[in-house]
Amino acid sequence: MTPEAVMSNVSKVLTQEQREAYFRDGFLALEGFVGREWLDRLWKVTDGFVEESKSVSKSDDKFDVEPDHSADNLRLRRLSWPVSHHEIYWEFASRGPIVDVAEDLLGPDILFHHSKLNFKWSGGGEEVKWHQDFPFYPHSNASVLAIGLYMADVDEEMGPLGVIPGSHRGPIYDHFNSKDEWVGALSDADEATLPMKTAGYMCGRAGTITIHNIRTVHGSMPNNSPRMRPLLINAFASADAYSLTPYPGSACSHNETVIRGKRSRWARFDQEECRMPPDWSDGYSSIFALQQDEQGAGRRS
Repeated sequence: MTPEAVMSNVSKVLTQEQREAYFRDGFLALEGFVGREWLDRLWKVTDGFVEESKSVSKSDDKFDVEPDHSADNLRLRRLSWPVSHHEIYWEFASRGPIVDVAEDLLGPDILFHHSKLNFKWSGGGEEVKWHQDFPFYPHSNASVLAIGLYMADVDEEMGPLGVIPGSHRGPIYDHFNSKDEWVGALSDADEATLPMKTAGYMCGRAGTITIHNIRTVHGSMPNNSPRMRPLLINAFASADAYSLTPYPGSACSHNETVIRGKRSRWARFDQEECRMPPDWSDGYSSIFALQQDEQGAGRRS
């Protein structure tokens, strides 16, 4: 739906000012939005997956780890597709309090797109370079967003999510390098065109949620604190925003599931060019591995 159409619907949880801020700036943060009961339930399961990750020595379809990860030196970067691995993650994504937020910003008909749990481990957990989500999973229009949940308190030292205000109203940038290889990040030249001094970093106590549009330029610095920074991300789309490519590694039965309203028989198209991502059918590593140019990460044209 267009922003004007979305705003014509009665809000469930957001104020008019918050909705206007999202459409103006391309992002929003809600301090302590998710309560302790949800956090405790999510942590009970997440602790088990952190323990399970000790058994892997390299990234696989479930766990994405830094190259030096081991049972004695945990460097867990991501639990991929958490909604596929435990029902609590799907319950939170499809029936938790964030769904009302998604409806207030996308309209009454909503599709679930994907999920991931990024840990950004303590003591130097890797940066995520400036990028947009649209080139990773392009849609017919930009009525698509990601809602992140800080499962722990996050301060500036921990590499909070950073955003460039208003960048969602600018171009969709090329995420290939000069060798025509997909790198999943903006070039230095494109970064130089953006008002980087206006970058905002969203900190907050456990339960804070971050929301950003699929076109918003965002990233995060390394986590230099002694604490990990778990961020549970769920992405949603308006029903009229049709996915143009399969999501990388999308072996999840919940992809494109209707979680509110109904499926749209009409696709709405933005008049904007976007370079299509590579064909990931033969495998996908992660944004971390691609941006760090790790061996076997699979840069391709």
